Order: sequence, then C-alpha cells, then structure tokens
Amino acid sequence: MLDIKQDIILAPYTTFRIGGPAKFFVEVVSEDEIIEALKYAEDNNLRFFVLGGGSNVIVSDNGFDGLVIRLISSNNYVTENSSIVSWAGESLSSVVNFARDNGLGGLECINGIPGTLGGAVRGNAGAYDINEIGIGSMVESVRALETKSNPKIVEYTKADCKFDYRMSVFKGNPELIIISVKLALYKKDRETVDAKMKEITQKRIIEKPKGWVGSTGSFYKNPKVTDLKLVDIFEKDTGRKAVDGNVIPAFWVISEAGLKGKEIGGVKVSEKNANFIMNMGSATAEDVVIMTSFIKQQVRGKFGIQLQEEIQYVGF
Repeated sequence: MLDIKQDIILAPYTTFRIGGPAKFFVEVVSEDEIIEALKYAEDNNLRFFVLGGGSNVIVSDNGFDGLVIRLISSNNYVTENSSIVSWAGESLSSVVNFARDNGLGGLECINGIPGTLGGAVRGNAGAYDINEIGIGSMVESVRALETKSNPKIVEYTKADCKFDYRMSVFKGNPELIIISVKLALYKKDRETVDAKMKEITQKRIIEKPKGWVGSTGSFYKNPKVTDLKLVDIFEKDTGRKAVDGNVIPAFWVISEAGLKGKEIGGVKVSEKNANFIMNMGSATAEDVVIMTSFIKQQVRGKFGIQLQEEIQYVGF
C-alpha cells in the first residue's frame, strides 16, 4: 500500500533547495509501486511528475499541482559479467561505488555527479573524459515504462535511446519512465578505479564553487557557435580546443559576457564557474527565472548565441 502524502514542500528534495509544495507526493522503490502510483494519478485525474535526485530541476514557487512520484534507493543492482543492472532510483554515486567494488571501470569520470542513475541516463549526464558523449556511451539497454494508454514495460536498446549531448529519447518524451538500466563496463583493477575516482573528486573540490546553499550544477548546455572568430578567441584565451571545432563551454561565454558574480534576488552567478547559478540562501524560483532570462539575453546580445538550459522546469 502506497503512502501518498499531501502538500509536501519540494525544496528539500532538490539540490537547488527551491520549490513549493506537491499537491500529492509518494516515494517508490519498484516498478510495481510506480504502476500503482500512476493508477492513483489516473483515478484522481492528476498530472504526475517523476522525481529522482532532484539535481537537474527547478520547481515553481507554487509547487506542482499533481502527484510527484519520487524514485528512491532500494539497493537494487547486480552484475552480469562486465555489466551492471540497476534500479533507476539508485543514486549515481552508489552505482559508481558498486562498479568499483566489483572491479568494473568506466564510470569514474561521473563520480560526484548528484542525482539518480535514471536521471543521469535521461539527461545523458557527463563530465571530464565523457563530458560530451555522456553516460549514454556506456548504456547497453534501458527498461522503461510507457505510460500512454495502457502502461507497459519496453526494453530500449542503446540505439533506441537516441543519446545526444544532454539528451535522450526519455528526456524528449515525458510519458516514458526509466525503470532500470544495464551498463556495459569493463574489468579493471579496483585500486586503479579507486585512484581515478579520488582524482575526479579532488578536481571537483578545486573547480566547483563554494559558499552556496543550493545549485543544479551546470545550468546551460555548452553551445555550438557559428562565429569561428569567437572559437579562435576561446582557444587562445584558454589553451583548449573547441569540441568538434565549434562547441565551447557555456561558463566561458557567460564569463566573457561579464556576468560572473551577477546577483538577482537570492541567486548569484558563480565567480568560479559562471555556468553555476547558486542559491545563496533565500532564492526563489522567480529569482532563477529572472536571472536565466537576463543571462540568455546578455549572451545573445553580445555573441548571437542562444543558450539552452540543461535543467527542467517543473510546475511552471
């Protein structure tokens, strides 16, 4: 029997620590419970939203007028030769640790990314060596619940998932709910994996901003630019090459627009990484919307680049 609650403030369930109440809220640990929750939503004529670790969402100050279904950990993962099969609600960090403990490599670069495995696959999350290709490069298959009409479980191959930069078929179709994921990894000495994970953790400590209450992490996708002069300036300025010859970091573009340290209400653009919008303690979703609109307008006006958010808006 599901424990469905009412008027639950969503801010604590997001890494931004922003957001009003869910009219109804339930936590689930299995596909059977997801199906039961969806039946409740259907019977009561409610919209639903599936929440994982809350690391890539901005929830409206008014909350969500429907049922929020939150996937939580059930320690449900197993190995199959050099692959891992995991429940979508497991935290990404626990899956990375499970891989290390079983002598499997490939996930080290996403160590420290918050959120759940399902959320990471949905948004094809990535960092460092796999920043552009994302976790989708390691996905073998995905079991997902198709919620249109009669709900049914369907297995998606890697090709079916249509992974692209910070995108997948699941992100483009909200009626699809990721249930479990099979990751194709490879045998690797545990100590070597652990050393790489510690190296990534140290990089994050050095590179990521401090002194904030909440954040979604990287807010915008790295843009493709058509102005090759701007690419040249970026490469000379940073000593780095643009990805595929025309993709440059969003943080650099925002910084060059003079927006580091910009504050609106309770949010601030990080002075360390300008692609981080930070909740300094009293931020509202309205503050975030005003800030991101301002950033996009400034970048568009100066460089002709239309920034696109990585995050998802909920309840707007």
